[in-house]
Amino acid sequence: MNYTFLIKGTWISLLAVILAIIIYITSVNFNLLGLFGSMPSLEVLENPESEVASELYSSDGVTIGKYFRENRSPVAYEVISPNLIKALLATEDIRFEEHSGIDMKGIFAIAYYLVKGDNRGSSTISQQLAKNLFSTRSEKYEGYLSKNGLMRKVIIKTKEWITAIKIERAYTKKEIITMYLNTVDFGSNAFGIKVAAQTFFTTSPDSLTIPQSAILVGVLKAPSLYSPVYNPERALTRRNTVLAQMEKYRYITSDELAVFKAQPLALKYNVENHNQGIATYFRTVVNNYLVGWCKARGYDLYADGLKIYTTIDARLQQYAEKAIEKHLRFIQNQFYMHWAGKNPWVDENFREIAGFIESEMPRTDTYRYLKARYNDNQDSINYYLNKKKPMRIFSWKGEKDTTFSSVDSVRYYKKILNAGLLSVEPETGHIKAWVGGINHKYFKFDHVKQSKRQPGSTFKPFIYAAAMDNGYSPCFKVKDEPVSFYDEYSGTTYTPQNSDGPSTGETLTLRQALARSINTVAAYLIKKLTPQTVVDYARKLGIKGNLDAVPALTYGVADVSIYELVGAFSTFANRGMHTEPVFITRIEDKNGNIIEEIVPKKEEVLNEETAYTMLYMLKGATEEKGGTALGLRRYPNLWGDGNEIGGKTGTTQNFSDGWFVGVNQNLVTAIWVGGDNRSIHFRDWQFGQGAKLALPIYGLYMNDVYGDPKSSIKKSAFKKPAGYSVQLDCKRFNNAQVVDSDSSGSNPRIYKPQNNLEGIN
Repeated sequence: MNYTFLIKGTWISLLAVILAIIIYITSVNFNLLGLFGSMPSLEVLENPESEVASELYSSDGVTIGKYFRENRSPVAYEVISPNLIKALLATEDIRFEEHSGIDMKGIFAIAYYLVKGDNRGSSTISQQLAKNLFSTRSEKYEGYLSKNGLMRKVIIKTKEWITAIKIERAYTKKEIITMYLNTVDFGSNAFGIKVAAQTFFTTSPDSLTIPQSAILVGVLKAPSLYSPVYNPERALTRRNTVLAQMEKYRYITSDELAVFKAQPLALKYNVENHNQGIATYFRTVVNNYLVGWCKARGYDLYADGLKIYTTIDARLQQYAEKAIEKHLRFIQNQFYMHWAGKNPWVDENFREIAGFIESEMPRTDTYRYLKARYNDNQDSINYYLNKKKPMRIFSWKGEKDTTFSSVDSVRYYKKILNAGLLSVEPETGHIKAWVGGINHKYFKFDHVKQSKRQPGSTFKPFIYAAAMDNGYSPCFKVKDEPVSFYDEYSGTTYTPQNSDGPSTGETLTLRQALARSINTVAAYLIKKLTPQTVVDYARKLGIKGNLDAVPALTYGVADVSIYELVGAFSTFANRGMHTEPVFITRIEDKNGNIIEEIVPKKEEVLNEETAYTMLYMLKGATEEKGGTALGLRRYPNLWGDGNEIGGKTGTTQNFSDGWFVGVNQNLVTAIWVGGDNRSIHFRDWQFGQGAKLALPIYGLYMNDVYGDPKSSIKKSAFKKPAGYSVQLDCKRFNNAQVVDSDSSGSNPRIYKPQNNLEGIN
């Protein structure tokens, strides 16, 4: 036998194989003739892209929400538990620190394991990262030869090897393992270790225990198959396998293995969604704003990892939500008892509205769906609307499972009262708390900005602001007696009445009249000033809705939003400067670069003296005899340390809307309570007034705010302008001293009302 020839042939064959492998790998790397498909470029490898959730932060640094398709929030290596890294290495890549992207020993071991019937892979963490992060198996990287099934697998594996080597050259081992754990899918829409730790255990990545780490690493093999939520038995078996690997490589002892294997899964499962957490309505409002903002600037809100810094104060937000929940529970029970055995949808004479529920059904999503599905066939629509089915419903005692038809559901929810609250820092316009309703999961409609309702007597301060700015004084006296308005077009006479009974004939200062919310005195001022003047002042103060210049402004009949009302009242506390409320301060990209800063719009609409005088007037509700906000005195934390609070209650006709606006130097808050339909309300003043429906929410809320030593809102007196000249000592005042001024606020002149103390005929 010619051994020389055999040896030479062997070497030639070996060199040919090596050369062929080199040519093949080079061809794949450079996509020769387009046969193999492209590879991730060096630029892509150095700047990897993955969908990152945009995050919403409160002004005090709390993450209050996210926007995502894939819920992913990257973390640094330093905040990943060593337990997790050890579990990962023991299970997925024990020689991670030794190889350069490809574990040759692991590759040669594949045949051995296949013979044993163990279909395990040999992909290193770097190879898995290449697959996950750079989508090496996606269609965009396919070539002509990839159309063949077997060849496609070989090419894909080759690309992953090449990409893994490039990754190892571009990044450190710590960076690779961090990128891997930040991008991998753990199931349950949890992408990356930060979200996975929160989703499955309500904890952070640095706090993961050994058993928790083993569960999460076990899930990676197949997130659906080994889900601890949907397949707990498989997940438990897989966790124990991971623990055994950790014991094999001496990351844990045999005794620890026995202890850990005996433990249950102990999940604290909680999938993040937009109905959970604080400020749910606010987050939806911000989402709607950001979608438009991103579209105009070329960003993807759900993938680009934006950092949105809001004005919301997490502490105040929680106190606001707590106050609404506590009071609405109480009010809802009263409402049920008040209407026991009767339906609360009634007309102006308190008679039940026939066919009310039937008229509401076409507004529901269910009705619209059935209408489209059954092509307007009313018989089919009615059949399914009345067909009972299992459903979960809201209640103040927690979610309840019941059997309802769609009609039953509407009837049930129409009996539930709702609420809205907005708090604004008057000087900056920063919104500190936004509660759009009682439960975002079941009631999506936002009652802060989306809803507009009649403000009742919370509109009166605009009448009084016009009066103060046109020469009247808080000490000016008017009789509580009827004031009539003649309409020459219709030939009718309109005479506003007081909400709590007939006129008393008592002589009141304007401060006393506002404190008691006397309609006849407001009517007196409207007649003196003209309705158009009042409308003009309301507009200047920020009321943007439809305002008719009519005497009925006394009752606050023009619809307004909580958002508008807070902005208007904030003008008084901000020395006459109207500041448009804002909810975002800045937006950063995922690298921390500022791409937008929000500056609120400001405009001086009242002089400082008038603004301060209105604060003094609003204080009357908490100080004057018969003041509608005296109920705030029972909340101890609101008082003392020189703190001053003004307020105004509001109640609409038939008690459909209950309002309260609270004003102090550092925070202005408006609250509304009522039914989703104006026809749903209490029947009498005892239960339906703003002082009973809305004011207690303010008291509960501010009692917590002031009671928290870490609160950003501190007690304060109202800031009096230097050289303030308005006479507030009513013992030294008579109506002849009223000073008027022209529309510019200058050229003061003595103004003598035509019917001083005599009322108006």
